[in-house]
Amino acid sequence: MRAMRVVIAEDAAVLRELLAQMLTERGHEVCAAVGDADALRTTVAAHGPDVAVVDIRMPPTHTDEGLRAALDIRASRPGTGVLLFSQYIETKYASRLLAGGSAGVGYLLKDRVANVAEFTEALARVAAGGTALDPEVVTQLVGASRRTAELDALTERERAVLALMAEGRSNAGIAQSLVVSQGTVEKHVASIFTKLGLPASEDDNRRVLAVLRSLRA
Repeated sequence: MRAMRVVIAEDAAVLRELLAQMLTERGHEVCAAVGDADALRTTVAAHGPDVAVVDIRMPPTHTDEGLRAALDIRASRPGTGVLLFSQYIETKYASRLLAGGSAGVGYLLKDRVANVAEFTEALARVAAGGTALDPEVVTQLVGASRRTAELDALTERERAVLALMAEGRSNAGIAQSLVVSQGTVEKHVASIFTKLGLPASEDDNRRVLAVLRSLRA
């Protein structure tokens, strides 16, 4: 895993320092660790990090200041990855972040910090332009009661594959998680693309389009 340049925005000082220490000990550079959304915008503009870890609920109202700052960063610096961080599953915020595309975005519950390897792997995926969505968030998004006819056409196993794609897993990672061969996963992915009406294209990343379609359904 290559070293990352990271900005952390978290209003809880103890967690902020824990994240900074954890990343520094693993060879990553923490450019700044701040406690509010305005400071986040300023430090990202000043340091140009690979990725920002952003708490959704920040001062002064503790509602969506972090999310709004993350959206601003995505608009002004599309090459900067953004990993939203929340104590609760808030699917509307995940959907808003993903609305502009799923490249270089993530949404994790704070509990994931307990698994250091899992957290740093997710952060690295986002920094590299990939996607990292918390499995519990994916379950709620993909399992929403309102579905399209296209999604209804997917088999249970295809939905499981799609959910893992939404987490940012590669075909190899999906195969390992489902205990099947990579060839089997490739067949499921091809079937998903067909059922969702996503033909091959030089311009569109069908994997991203499939995930976004599932999350918007």
